[in-house]
Amino acid sequence: MNDTSASDYSVPAGVDIGHTHLKVADLDRALSFYHGVLGFDVTQRYGTQAAFVSAGGYHHHIGLNTWESRGGTAPPPGHTGLYHVAIRYPTQRDLAIAVRRVIDAGIPLQGAADHGVSEAIYLSDPDGNGIELYWDRPIEEWPRSEGGFPLMGTDPLDLDKLLQKVD
Repeated sequence: MNDTSASDYSVPAGVDIGHTHLKVADLDRALSFYHGVLGFDVTQRYGTQAAFVSAGGYHHHIGLNTWESRGGTAPPPGHTGLYHVAIRYPTQRDLAIAVRRVIDAGIPLQGAADHGVSEAIYLSDPDGNGIELYWDRPIEEWPRSEGGFPLMGTDPLDLDKLLQKVD
């Protein structure tokens, strides 16, 4: 049997998710959120049709476009589609800064959780796309099963304690 057999193949450990591309109704409104609130850099823009945003000089982490969605509405609950985009911050303090910016912009939070391996805040962008802002604890601190697999839970997150990292 060759090494690409469906039963034996595992995605290589170095694979990651390069970028997410989102359909939006209004590009300027989306950029006000992703650039103005979250602080991503705009790396390229194509008029009112598309823009690319990134962190740290990457070509783009998030693509935003109106090609099939200009003026559209968010999909109704109960339909398939994107659940959320997860944006990982390098430190707990960086996450706290992002959350403070979201709160200061008047964007409602939809949830906050301590997953054991990470701390996460949930919200929606202006187009109703789910957004998770999170940071991973160091891997050596992750709770583990007897078999060594990460144990994730959904415990309450002390948002005030998180925000003390910047307040």
